[in-house]
Amino acid sequence: MSYLETTAKFYSEVAQTPQVGLCCVQSSPLQLPGLKVPYQMQQMNYGCGTTVHPAELINEPTVLYVGVGGGLEALQFAYFSRRSAGVIAVEPVSAMREAATRNLEMAANENPWFEPSFVEIREGDAFALPVPDASVDVVAQNCLFNIFEPADLSKALKEAFRVLKPGGRLQMSDPIATRPIPMHLQQDERLRAMCLSGAFTYEEYIQRIVDAGFGQVEIRARRPYRLLDQRSYRLEEDLLLESLDSVSFKVLIPEDGACIFTGKTAIYTGEQEVFDDSAGHILQRGVPAAVCDKTAAKFAALISENVLITNSTWHYTGGGCC
Repeated sequence: MSYLETTAKFYSEVAQTPQVGLCCVQSSPLQLPGLKVPYQMQQMNYGCGTTVHPAELINEPTVLYVGVGGGLEALQFAYFSRRSAGVIAVEPVSAMREAATRNLEMAANENPWFEPSFVEIREGDAFALPVPDASVDVVAQNCLFNIFEPADLSKALKEAFRVLKPGGRLQMSDPIATRPIPMHLQQDERLRAMCLSGAFTYEEYIQRIVDAGFGQVEIRARRPYRLLDQRSYRLEEDLLLESLDSVSFKVLIPEDGACIFTGKTAIYTGEQEVFDDSAGHILQRGVPAAVCDKTAAKFAALISENVLITNSTWHYTGGGCC
């Protein structure tokens, strides 16, 4: 079998027999007023973080969710759209589609506001999304793209870019590796399916998002995810995996490169009340200004003696320079 066939078989098994925390460290479901998550759906919460960011979900967006899982995040997205086919969930594994359908029917019994028609589950995969070009506001996936080998990851990212409307958002949560994962682990198809051996480093992961055409990337969270220890995984030293939540925007890439926001700020410390770099960035003396990593580096080179660049917080929610 190819690694994708191994992955499909693996998720067919866990769709029929839920295994709590099987592939990912469990994260508590986002708590929303009036939203009740069925117990079975919680048991199938296989994501490593969250892709549901309420600030991104105004105006009843059309959401395309890739890899429906147990339906938890599809239900959470439906909370914001609340209309027929407001959420389109694409899933290649029939057993998972069936499980998600059952879970969403249970959710309808527990939530008066929710109708199963709010989530339309379609057969398909990340490499050929069954929707037209520029037709959705949000594409989301949780703990799926990290399974893909490099060429397939690039294909999936470009496909997400294709179906997004201009200005649309790709909302993802994936494990990343703090250093390259050794080849003997990458080639273990079951570990890859379990989200333990296919992760890219942060730098490569972000670069592939940019290479797909996304001009702005914002990091919502970065946290420890799982430790691959020396003994169990035949490593020279322990290898830490992290979970990365990000939102990438379908906007043009500026001539000087994409804007990557990781929570850095620039604080002007010079004698003037205001510093203006004549490139659209204005700093008030002593007042932190959120900047992308690219702008932070430019300020550090341009006025190094009169600027303090704070470290990345890995928790950025808007209001930046670009």
